[in-house]
Amino acid sequence: MLYSMHLQSQTYVKVNTLTTLLTIPNVGIETSIGEKSTFQFDITASFWKSIKGKPSQFYIFIPEYRYHFNEKYQGFYVGAHVGFTLFNFQKWNYLNTNLYEKGLGYVMGVTIGYQTKINDRFLFDVFLGGGNSQGFYKGYTIGSDIRYDNAENYNKSGEWLPYRGGVMLSYRIK
Repeated sequence: MLYSMHLQSQTYVKVNTLTTLLTIPNVGIETSIGEKSTFQFDITASFWKSIKGKPSQFYIFIPEYRYHFNEKYQGFYVGAHVGFTLFNFQKWNYLNTNLYEKGLGYVMGVTIGYQTKINDRFLFDVFLGGGNSQGFYKGYTIGSDIRYDNAENYNKSGEWLPYRGGVMLSYRIK
């Protein structure tokens, strides 16, 4: 039985080629948990303290259950996840201001993707995911670190949006 489980288990380490080229690494690990099921955990990080004087640092941690319609690691799949975020970042609708937000949040959503094997060790994973993002933050003015929002503790905001995607190059660990 242990030998059979070992034969069925496959684990891949992954790197998102698109986001890494944009200097925002996204790395992960995906492992088999059932006949057509896998579990992936990935981290996306922007280590930039600022870009052109605007805070640009964020971290996204996403554990995800994936169901594969054909065989694992080959063909279409759908995933469901709940993740955690940390950020010191300027929101997209504040780009022409000197305001930024510092806080944490969570994301809940789905991913759709397609995996294709290159050879016995490598595969490509093309995916797009999104859902609901909820943030809890304090708003500051760049340079002075004075709060611009009127919230007593944390301000809150939420959006429905795409927040993950790319092409993962995956390597199977023996």
